[in-house]
Amino acid sequence: MKELFDLTDKVIVITGGGGILCSTIAKALADSGAKIAIWDIKEDAAAKTANEIKANNDTSISVKCDVLDKNSLKGAKKRTIAELGQIDILINGAGGNKKEATTSEDLSFFDLPAEAVRSVFDLNFTGTFLTTQIVAEDMAKRHQGVILNISSMSAFRPLTNVMGYSTAKAAVNNFTQWLAVHICQNHSKDIRVNAIAPGFFLTEQNRFLLTDEKTGELTARGKTIIDHTPMARFGDPEDLVGTVLWLISDAAKFVTGTVVAVDGGFSAFSGV
Repeated sequence: MKELFDLTDKVIVITGGGGILCSTIAKALADSGAKIAIWDIKEDAAAKTANEIKANNDTSISVKCDVLDKNSLKGAKKRTIAELGQIDILINGAGGNKKEATTSEDLSFFDLPAEAVRSVFDLNFTGTFLTTQIVAEDMAKRHQGVILNISSMSAFRPLTNVMGYSTAKAAVNNFTQWLAVHICQNHSKDIRVNAIAPGFFLTEQNRFLLTDEKTGELTARGKTIIDHTPMARFGDPEDLVGTVLWLISDAAKFVTGTVVAVDGGFSAFSGV
């Protein structure tokens, strides 16, 4: 069993690694013996995660990287290979939403700015696509590698208001399945592509949509979510670690083209 889940000296790139969810994943994988490259457009956040990993006597570097810029991605790859070695595993975690692409009482669907929706779509889907192009090209040459995309529950069950984000994450799901087949048929059956779809986790992006900033009590939206989650709680970042470890390790060597929900049962519950 230890060999199945062993990540010793594997080089793992995590985009968006400075965020709450991906930084937790990064630290856990480093603790499992992997060498972690934190790629993030927010240089300070990436450095913070990498420094926390190194403080635990594990190996990590931080690299400022824009997942929508091919030259930035190529530079990040070159530096990662020079400092850590060939990239064995890619976790596409960069993503997010923005207020301008979200409907509300003040902004109807008919008034959503196209540029805002396009920006959210690009960050979540195009960034995943471009990063995979740059990193997986080397995997294809070696006929070995693992790609894990971070999707969202909103890809399965489109959530009210966040049209741009839900659409983009649905594209990530489709891309995950398409690429898994394409890679197997055209490059190597030893390159696997999967995704996880987190349910509702409190992050800096959504915390005050789901809880009241002053009281900490659930908002109406937060209460609706909890009422429709059989486990009756939000996820903790640590809840993602086991599923990620399984999907990127040899324990899942016959698993490709799948999207695994980590959602406390939200997607299984009809509300009745």
